[in-house]
Amino acid sequence: MIIDTAVVPVAGLGTRLLPATKSQPKEMLPVGRKPVVQYVFEELTSVGVRRIVFITGPGKASIENHFDINEELVQALRESGKEDLLSDLAFERAPVQYFYTRQRRALGLGHAVLAARAFVNDRPFIVALGDSIIGTSGGSDVVRRLVRTFEAHDAAAVIALEEVPLDDVHNYGIASPKGEADDVFELKDLVEKPRRDEAPSRLAIAARYVLSPAVFDVLERTRPGKAGEIQLTDAIRQMIHGGGRVYGVRLGAGERRFDIGNFDSYFRAFVELALADPKHGASLREFLVRLVNGHHS
Repeated sequence: MIIDTAVVPVAGLGTRLLPATKSQPKEMLPVGRKPVVQYVFEELTSVGVRRIVFITGPGKASIENHFDINEELVQALRESGKEDLLSDLAFERAPVQYFYTRQRRALGLGHAVLAARAFVNDRPFIVALGDSIIGTSGGSDVVRRLVRTFEAHDAAAVIALEEVPLDDVHNYGIASPKGEADDVFELKDLVEKPRRDEAPSRLAIAARYVLSPAVFDVLERTRPGKAGEIQLTDAIRQMIHGGGRVYGVRLGAGERRFDIGNFDSYFRAFVELALADPKHGASLREFLVRLVNGHHS
């Protein structure tokens, strides 16, 4: 089975990042050298994804522009003697087909995934949230592990999971393991944003999924949950309760999730990924040390 199609929801308004997101998508905010969504793209293409379906909304045209080939820019770089910069645009020519469709109403992640049905049809597919970066080095293979688990267990769904502090469980969909929670394990249930005292574990959904096409029928039957939204977590729960086998895969070492959803996480992600930059990271680290020690020069 070849799973080479990914659905990337990018329709969110990014209101917690205003005013930075007033005129540009949060997925296009720079983190180090690249916009957020390019990290997601590079992660997916590195594991063999060849079809990407972006679920967009109003004001998201810059995402389409970013992945288009800009021949005028290429020509300008050549004519001005800046051909060394062309390598930074190599992503434009990746062997990927792009599709764009709008989520016409802001009704949640499940509703956004459902908008991809006509493109996915009856094939298993990947979902990667367009505002979440996994790891600092671009070497995450969590999607590959999700796909392998999906195939090995004939699963209905496989979900990436990360351990979060107990005080943060109310921000996430939380896994209820069926037995021991090893690196790969079957799920008994999922709970969307539970209270601290109701959380079945500290294992939170980490922005990456592999789903069978059966999820579309379930999503069409899923009623709006918290905040009046159709939650993907609720649909996967229904699959579990209907007898479908759903598995969790823990993020590995170096695969921490950066959720670019608010300024605190955005600032931290920018600094950490900038420090990992092979060219500028060392000098930035020296500057930060001087800054923290009260030396600004």
